[in-house]
Amino acid sequence: MHHLTSLQKDLSIIAALAVEKEEENDRFRVFLKSHEGEAIDHAVHDLNEAISAQIDCTTCGNCCKSLMVNINDAEADALSGYLYQSREEFDERYLEKGSNGLMIMNSMPCHFLDDNKCTVYEYRFSGCREFPALHLPDFNRRLFTTFMHYARCPIIFNVVEELKKEMGFLAESTE
Repeated sequence: MHHLTSLQKDLSIIAALAVEKEEENDRFRVFLKSHEGEAIDHAVHDLNEAISAQIDCTTCGNCCKSLMVNINDAEADALSGYLYQSREEFDERYLEKGSNGLMIMNSMPCHFLDDNKCTVYEYRFSGCREFPALHLPDFNRRLFTTFMHYARCPIIFNVVEELKKEMGFLAESTE
């Protein structure tokens, strides 16, 4: 079990710290690349479990307010069916389509966010379901994306900060 210091949950403080720690985070990404991936995955999964349990996503909802999630046809079919809409009606109302066939929601915050809760939770898209993706394998292969969301998500922010301590990075970088 991890002994976690008090977690930072204030998004404005997290955003300010993200700017302040930009150089440190660049060094940490390099540091992570020099370590064995499976051990990092194990540490990240454990930290994610411990930290996620202490953060109520419905007090934040920042991912639903600011993330562009790709949507596939099967997901759009499922949600349009749930909403009793034709795919044409659903697409027209909620989606933006790129010339390459990619589909994303056409507004931020998400149409389906109400009081920081997803009103279509059982039918949410896989990108929503997976976020913040700290439970997935190959953390080292997702560093760019993870650090892109570092200022957006209190779970990612706190997992990364605890990982720095756990791996001895902070001690190493202050010498």
